[in-house]
Amino acid sequence: QVQLAESGGGLVEAGGSLRLSCAASGRSYSTYSMGWFRQTPEKERELVGVISWTGGRTNYADSVKGRFTISRDNAKNTVYLQMTSLEPEDTAVYYCAANFADSLSSAPHEYNYWGQGTQVTVSS
Repeated sequence: QVQLAESGGGLVEAGGSLRLSCAASGRSYSTYSMGWFRQTPEKERELVGVISWTGGRTNYADSVKGRFTISRDNAKNTVYLQMTSLEPEDTAVYYCAANFADSLSSAPHEYNYWGQGTQVTVSS
C-alpha cells in the first residue's frame, strides 16, 4: 500500500505560480514513477506530467510544456509540480498518482495509487 497526500492548491490570479506537493508513505521498498493528473467536471482525467523513479525521465502534456515542471525528492518521498504562468484553463482538481511499472504512461488506469486531489483555481 502507498498513501499519497497532495498539498499546495489554492486560488491564484492568471499569470501567477503555485507549487503542488505530493507526499508518499507506505511501501518504501518499491520504485515507481509519479504522475500529476488533473480533472474538471467537463473533462476526463488527463496527465499533466510524470517523472520516473530516478528523475531522469519526464513527460508533459503539450498544454503545460514550458510552464510546469515536475521534480521529486526520494529522500523526502515527495514529488512536486511547479506551475508558472497559470491560465484560467489550468483550473482543475490536481491528483498525484504512483505507477509501479515506473513508466511515463498517460493512461490513468495504469497508475496503482492515487491521492485525494487538491483544487487549483486560476482567476482571470
